[in-house]
Amino acid sequence: MEIGILIVGILAGVMSGLFGIGGGIVMVPTLIAIFGMNMLDANATSLAAMLLPVGVFGVINYYKAGYINLKDSLWIALGLFGGSFFGAELAVSLDVNLLAKLYAAYLLWIAVGYFDIPSYFSRNKNKKQTNDNKAKTHHAVWQFIFIGVLAGVIAGMFGKGGGLVIVPILIKYFDYDPKAASATSLAALQLPVGLPSVIVYAQDGHLNFFYAGLMAFGILVGVFFGSKLALNLSSAIFKKVYAVFLLGVAVYMVVKYI
Repeated sequence: MEIGILIVGILAGVMSGLFGIGGGIVMVPTLIAIFGMNMLDANATSLAAMLLPVGVFGVINYYKAGYINLKDSLWIALGLFGGSFFGAELAVSLDVNLLAKLYAAYLLWIAVGYFDIPSYFSRNKNKKQTNDNKAKTHHAVWQFIFIGVLAGVIAGMFGKGGGLVIVPILIKYFDYDPKAASATSLAALQLPVGLPSVIVYAQDGHLNFFYAGLMAFGILVGVFFGSKLALNLSSAIFKKVYAVFLLGVAVYMVVKYI
């Protein structure tokens, strides 16, 4: 079982480095479906595995390539820290089925937008050019903190999803290049932003420290390779790959909580 837990961590790390997520979207359903954990135990173990800066190798890769905005990452991390507490409190006290369905609808909407289906029927689609280095408009600090709070609540409730909120918002509304959005999200998740939620889960008796440690080591290894893979993809292809990933997550959320 320990080897299986380690492999789950490595896979989560690859996904984390590739898409700028925490990796919980891999860990939580796997811990539930294959290792027989209940949802709250899986949430707690996943969040604890991501407390240490396990994605640091991926952050280094992205930083060297010039994709990380450290200032924005820090403000998002501040919001994540506060939001994760409220998310965990909701998870241990409420039925989350409705929120899960709304979350799935959000991911589906974002994914469909990334595919840019209307462009395939446009006569001018070949004239459209992508400028990865287009200038970004200025955004207030509170907007980045708000993104973090929203992502923190989702992450605290489901043991996953912080990056799944951060990355699409940065791309769609903050004019971020997809790789820069993933890099900035991954950097924000390196601080112990999930600590409040882990404390809540631990006090409620849902945390397995040994499994969390094994997965943390796996993430540390996997994220290096995931970030390398992301840097070798063009932004256009990266965006499509990410859209397919979001569709898969949305379908999973709908099936699980329908």
